[in-house]
Amino acid sequence: MAQDMVVGVSLRDAPKGTAGSGGGREVMGAGRVRTGQMPKSLIAKSWTSAWPSIVATPLLPIVLLLLWYRSAECGWISNLVLPHPRIVAQTFCDLWGDHTIQSNICVSFGRIARGFAVGSTIGLVLGMAFAWSHTLRTYVQPTFAALCHVNVLASMPFLILIFGIDEPLKTAAIAWATMIPVVIHATQSITDISPKWFELARVHQLRPVETLRWIIAPAAIPVVFTGLRMGLSAAWIALIVAEMVASSEGIGFMVVWGRQLFQLDVVIVSILVIGVIGITLDLGLRGLERLAHTDWMVRIRPTEGEGRG
Repeated sequence: MAQDMVVGVSLRDAPKGTAGSGGGREVMGAGRVRTGQMPKSLIAKSWTSAWPSIVATPLLPIVLLLLWYRSAECGWISNLVLPHPRIVAQTFCDLWGDHTIQSNICVSFGRIARGFAVGSTIGLVLGMAFAWSHTLRTYVQPTFAALCHVNVLASMPFLILIFGIDEPLKTAAIAWATMIPVVIHATQSITDISPKWFELARVHQLRPVETLRWIIAPAAIPVVFTGLRMGLSAAWIALIVAEMVASSEGIGFMVVWGRQLFQLDVVIVSILVIGVIGITLDLGLRGLERLAHTDWMVRIRPTEGEGRG
């Protein structure tokens, strides 16, 4: 079988790297499949190197919170401008107790799930098309690159004219914000692969699905996940903007609602919830990226001594 032939190729006989800005990213797709687990020593080393940053991460928020508390206690800033932390904490408890926060989070999550799914799917397909088709890169990609520089907020009036102010507007804004970084990184992930790998696939008569699995996917996963993380971050911002402009529910609407009532404690609670959810989404996708990349690297690691004719 063609697949058995290509996966038996040793990395010593295969191209050693790929072209691109990284200069050293190596495609591991031609190795022998071998399942396994991460070595315990590698896990321990990763944790040892990571714990200082984990400890240092909350230092700045703690310092800002103490400074906020001190300024409120000493009257440096009026409570009408910056409410006391106790007031904000009580407002959060009240909004959480009557399920205002939970209901608005559920609405926002539904919107971002739809928009992110649409935008990431279109972005992956379009990115692969740009990478594979010289015609599209020549005639379509320049126009797309120009449109990428148009901010979602700037394009909101035009989107309202097309989709109205209902749910299609939110989905379109989120999808557009998601699609841009996904397209860019998906295109880069494929164009950075050395042509020698595709020549290897042609020599062994691999089907397109096999080429995608053994050549493209191992090399593209890290870059694609970077684009997905950036797309998710952009999608979250676009969601908040859309809900602030044209919505009667959602986390973004809570900010507008608090501003209209001049309840800055509600505004601050909404901002804190937005920030915490944004960080949580980013960390979740980072973990998924590490899991996917580690799984691919473990599965396609070449077995020592194999691949010799």
